Amino acid sequence: MVRFTLYLVLSLAAVVAAAIWFSDRPGTVAVEWQGYLIEMSVGRFILAAAVVVWLLATIAGLVRTVGRVPRRFREGRQASRRERGYRALTQGMVAVAAGDANEANRQARRADVLLNEPPLTMLLSAQAAQLNGDEAAAKRYFTAMLDRPETAFLGVRGLLMQAQRDNDRPAALDYARRAYELQPRTPWVLTTMFDLQVREGNWAAALTTLEEAIKRKAVSAADARDRHAAVLIGCSRQAEDDGDFAAALRYAKRAQALAPDYLPADLRAVDLLIRAEKPGQAGRLIQTVWALAPHPELARLYGVLAGTDDPLKKVRRFEKLLSFNPAHEESHLALAQAALDAELWGEARNHLEKAVAGTPSARACRMMAELEEHEFGNTDTARDWLLRASTAAPDPVWLCAECGAAAAAWTPLCPHCGALGAQGWTSPPRATPPAAMVAGATAAADEGVSPPADPAAPPDGGLAIDGETRVDVLPPDPPASAPPAPPPRV
Repeated sequence: MVRFTLYLVLSLAAVVAAAIWFSDRPGTVAVEWQGYLIEMSVGRFILAAAVVVWLLATIAGLVRTVGRVPRRFREGRQASRRERGYRALTQGMVAVAAGDANEANRQARRADVLLNEPPLTMLLSAQAAQLNGDEAAAKRYFTAMLDRPETAFLGVRGLLMQAQRDNDRPAALDYARRAYELQPRTPWVLTTMFDLQVREGNWAAALTTLEEAIKRKAVSAADARDRHAAVLIGCSRQAEDDGDFAAALRYAKRAQALAPDYLPADLRAVDLLIRAEKPGQAGRLIQTVWALAPHPELARLYGVLAGTDDPLKKVRRFEKLLSFNPAHEESHLALAQAALDAELWGEARNHLEKAVAGTPSARACRMMAELEEHEFGNTDTARDWLLRASTAAPDPVWLCAECGAAAAAWTPLCPHCGALGAQGWTSPPRATPPAAMVAGATAAADEGVSPPADPAAPPDGGLAIDGETRVDVLPPDPPASAPPAPPPRV
């Protein structure tokens, strides 16, 4: 309004100034048209012309302003609808986060009507359908999103999550590949595709994906080291199953070089080297690994490399192995077993006494019982050692760090929970009987009677853990007339 007033004042001032200027310089203007003669001074003519031009400009401005009113009305109405649509979209997302399926569905329909932009509302509609349990409708929405470049990745992600929930691993893997094609730099796409490839046993593809994830820093090389080695072992097994023994050996060597202290990689490499008739490399590898992590299977393979059935030669061979890690219990147990097989009772006792000097393992106690029985025929002392074995720490097994399940042999995937490379060589926790059973056994012993049998206990006196008998069976009690057993010789 101020600008218009200023414009009007300046225009009138200019007209008045022009009229005064022309009045000081008189002259006449005559116009003859269609029989009419119009005569006026120059000043009046200029003033009249200026007024006519001003009126025409003003009328034109008013016409333009009036003409813009419908368009501005439409724009304002559209802006209002868009604002209400975005508000409905936001409230729908909040309802999805809160788990309110009805409100999410209502706001999704409202946003769809107000915005009329499917890329913005299809995701909300799909999530609302999922909250309502309508997976078929959600799948339709996600599939429709694939047709638009701006929503294709969201559609693939939704279909991938549905396939994972349905445990449809082949379909999930296909969607993961499509997600990788759309967004190859997204970390979760790489890790999800890797997990699915591992579950499907596609070890070569999983190796490529893992190396790509490490390259793009989706996972750190240090954190992925053991998983990397486990995948290489899986590739080695797959290559062997396919009849490519050379590739199997190459993968095993890569795994061992990547993680020298990773026992599964060491055992796999040694086993393949022996089968490839490379005893020198296998022996040197066992000696190197023995200094880091001795293992009974390594000792067995080392005995196989002896290439002889002469027990005395095997004893001398294990004496050399002992020198690579003389302080470890496993070194003495390996040499003691070789001495027992050779019936070198003194040599076996010497190393077994070193093995049981601290906290003896169940295996060491059983070997002492075997020694007592074979050397002296002392069944009472052997029985005492067996009793100590029943209370000693359980022998190590391949124990899954994720679910705690034990396995006799290592596999890339835990047979129980499917975790990759989670099995470690360690002693399982010892199960303790319930306090009521202990109290009952103590009371029965005080009264000189046998404690009542536990109806849930396994037969033969074993201890049940997770439905399986896990502890060695104790020998029967000696007759009441038997003399007390002498203390164990340690």
